[in-house]
Amino acid sequence: MNSDTLCWAVIPAAGSGKRMGSGLPKQYLKINNMTMLEHSVSSLLSDPRILGINVVVDLQQSLHADLPNLKDPRVSFVQGGAERSDSVLAGLAALLGVADKKDWVLVHDAARPCVKPDEISRLIDTVSDSGVGGILAQRITDTVKKANDDGLVNHTIERENLWRALTPQMFSLGLLQDALWSAKAENVPVTDEAAAMERMGHVVQLVNGLSTNVKVTLPSDFEFAQSFLDYTQANSASVSEFDE
Repeated sequence: MNSDTLCWAVIPAAGSGKRMGSGLPKQYLKINNMTMLEHSVSSLLSDPRILGINVVVDLQQSLHADLPNLKDPRVSFVQGGAERSDSVLAGLAALLGVADKKDWVLVHDAARPCVKPDEISRLIDTVSDSGVGGILAQRITDTVKKANDDGLVNHTIERENLWRALTPQMFSLGLLQDALWSAKAENVPVTDEAAAMERMGHVVQLVNGLSTNVKVTLPSDFEFAQSFLDYTQANSASVSEFDE
């Protein structure tokens, strides 16, 4: 572990999560008496190199205000924006009051409550040792089909070099801020931080993550996350059991 690495984190958590159909923003759904947002924050705080986390929320909702696991002094709250990238930019801007543009920042989805501390530490170790920004990702092992507009198979995509992007994603604060602002200024949609960095010509390295680091989007994803966190809490299970 490189203890000299200075890291910060941003968690965009202002979305409504409409596809969950829960009536409550999905990041506030509870598993084991903790919201998914709290699970995500706790995993990031487990690494002492992360000096602070800006959780980007809808401050008018006040849903975050009484969550006990967000009372850590390293956690701050920032008003979110209309899109995910707007919320990330708001979180980055707020960090500039305490952080240097050369510091590393990890951006993590609030709705990835199953990320493990070991994954986060591996990402920080790899990126800080190489000096090249990177993301947690996993090789695609399923056969991937490309469909036409009628929902029929057009062709099978070669999967040899395909990876599924996960979070956290870790980049230099200043470079990431510039990349996101550039995409916004030119109305180029980006679905993750890596896409903005790639667009600016930056190299992005892939750091192996776990298949259990799912993004909860649909009810079936929530059921998996609930089962996984229940099992690991009850049995202190090795995560590798789930990735074999």
